[in-house]
Amino acid sequence: MAQLTYVSRSVGLITLQNPPVNALSAAVRQGIVDTVERALNDPKVKSVVICGQNGIFCGGADITEFNKNMTGPPLVPMIHAIEAMNKPVVAAIEGSAFGGGLEVALGCHYRIAHSKARLGLPEVTLGLLPGAGGTQRLPRLIGIPAALSLITTGRHVTATEALQLGIVDQVTDHNAVDVAVKFAQSIAGQPLDYRRISNYPCPRPSDLDALFEDMMQKVRQSARGAIAPVACVQAVRAAATLPYAQGMEREKELMATLFTSGQARALQYFFFAQRAAGKWMMPSGARWDTSKPRPVHKAAVIGLGTMGRGITVALAQTGLSVVAVETQEKQLMEAKQEVSGMLQRGAKRRGVAPALDRISYSQNIQAVADVDLVIEAVFENMALKKKVFQQLSAVCKPGTFLFTNTSTLDVDQLASETPNPELVVGMHFFAPAHVMKLLEVVYGPRSSPQAVATAIQLGKKMGKASVAVGNCHGFVGNRMLKPYINQASFLLEEGATPELVDRALVEFGFSMGAFRMSDLSGLDIAWKIRKEEGMVQLGMASGPSARIRHGCRYSPLGDLLCEQGRFGQKSGQGWYQYDKPGGRIARSDPWLHRFLEEYRARHGLVARNIDQQEVLERCLYSLINEGFRILEDGIAAGPEDIDVIYVFGYGWPRHRGGPMFYAGMVGLAKVLERLEHYHQAHPDVPSLQPCGLLRRLVASGSPPVNKWREVIKKLHSQL
Repeated sequence: MAQLTYVSRSVGLITLQNPPVNALSAAVRQGIVDTVERALNDPKVKSVVICGQNGIFCGGADITEFNKNMTGPPLVPMIHAIEAMNKPVVAAIEGSAFGGGLEVALGCHYRIAHSKARLGLPEVTLGLLPGAGGTQRLPRLIGIPAALSLITTGRHVTATEALQLGIVDQVTDHNAVDVAVKFAQSIAGQPLDYRRISNYPCPRPSDLDALFEDMMQKVRQSARGAIAPVACVQAVRAAATLPYAQGMEREKELMATLFTSGQARALQYFFFAQRAAGKWMMPSGARWDTSKPRPVHKAAVIGLGTMGRGITVALAQTGLSVVAVETQEKQLMEAKQEVSGMLQRGAKRRGVAPALDRISYSQNIQAVADVDLVIEAVFENMALKKKVFQQLSAVCKPGTFLFTNTSTLDVDQLASETPNPELVVGMHFFAPAHVMKLLEVVYGPRSSPQAVATAIQLGKKMGKASVAVGNCHGFVGNRMLKPYINQASFLLEEGATPELVDRALVEFGFSMGAFRMSDLSGLDIAWKIRKEEGMVQLGMASGPSARIRHGCRYSPLGDLLCEQGRFGQKSGQGWYQYDKPGGRIARSDPWLHRFLEEYRARHGLVARNIDQQEVLERCLYSLINEGFRILEDGIAAGPEDIDVIYVFGYGWPRHRGGPMFYAGMVGLAKVLERLEHYHQAHPDVPSLQPCGLLRRLVASGSPPVNKWREVIKKLHSQL
């Protein structure tokens, strides 16, 4: 709802009331229409201020209404009515003005923001565009380039940047409502035609066509198949080339197309998936999300390699005191320099002081004796990690949480090295740890709900999407990645090239394909893990056993490249070639193509034509199939958990919702049929055998993704 009160006799104060963010629900829109009309018709009211209760202006549309029959007044005529008022209307922006909230503010004649407020038009992140005049008013107010930058990315700006751009007229450190009320009194009776943004001519640079052509090219490249950013450019072009009324019609047409698109459904699903992820029962019957996290004031990081450095930075930026331990002196000195640089660069971007004084460094593990929490980040080797956990158990004060940054190893085995296994939890960070948004919080059968809750809370403080997952080899993300990578390698054996496979995956929407990703992360990392697992046989042996491990098909291609010293980008050669070690531009490598031909000849493999559809089906459906197995095993609570992990951690295109949502969009029956087809063709590849849960869902009529938990619950109750 919206409430009208009278301030200083002549100012009508309209307060939006819909906690927590005063979203523009049907009731709020009706309240605005009613209070605006009352203020307009009340002779005592000379000017109007619009604000939101509890220090938040308006978070935008009520997204829960999107898939229902819309009721209440439409937003566009409501904003036009505000703009058309013959009494000055001032928006008092505190907290946030996002989406439709900012569009309401743009319909006001003046905008005053608190210095800590944030503003933005994030509709593109939901597969939409600002459909209440945002694409038409904002370019008229701040110019085409600046408007395009905000609308096509959905990024938020601070009040200071909003003032510099011209979105707001004034920024204050005082109560924005009080300042707006005084300002509204001072401008009562002044003419308003020159304050109505819809009357403004849109600034038209001389190179308008070139500007839009360049912007469209950049947007298409960065969108990687997402249609909403492209539609945003088209809508802003309408603002630049058409009268306001016609531009609004074009905005309406484009919005209607987006609103019913599969991409909008995927992006809106993902918006809610982030809130659903991780809410589940632990084996003990306790819920981590109802357990109170323990306060953490001082933390330690053990091991200052790439991951340890990133974790140290992430912890320091939350305001914690951090003890960073590295036993190797050379590595310690390098880490100090690197961490310092990372903190300074991050502080510069955020406009704050770097947290250099929050970190102390040591070569001695005794330095962690008084910390509340330790994150172990040594090399991915079980024996080494066990040794560290034994040392930590002897050094740390009673009750210290011991968390491990492992990407695949058994958390419970590490917990067995301590007298208090309930204090041990996995925190699987993704590189670079201070940047990547995902955190898999891995609990073992003996992890306490409080330990899990503390890890989740710490992840949130670091700005991570923290998802609680069960303990198994590879957890969720890396367990699903394995069949995906395997299929990519099998396709090479059968006649594909790295370029063909990667092109198909990039056109699907990944930022890079399987082989380019492998080159970037380093082929040697996975090679070392495979050697520990006893998978690697040296040399380019031929014969049936060369391509079989543990009774299943295995591709030794990655091992053979590593034997040649081809570790990827870091060595200048991997699946591609680079101009120098560490170079970033990947080029097709004639050596590799000859190597593949020789490999096929040695193993009696006949190359065949492979199309992009087969690449996508085999790589993606095998990954999705493993996702169903994870749900069946109870390692993830629901499909939302998996989708959040894959979008934030593995580059799955957000506009496709995540792998499990995508399976539902394609059709579970089709995924099942194609897996059966490929498993029949490759019976020695177990990952292609359709999962029992997938079969059960298809037999249940392929319910929508938000109903899968019910089927999973029934399945678990019968086990």
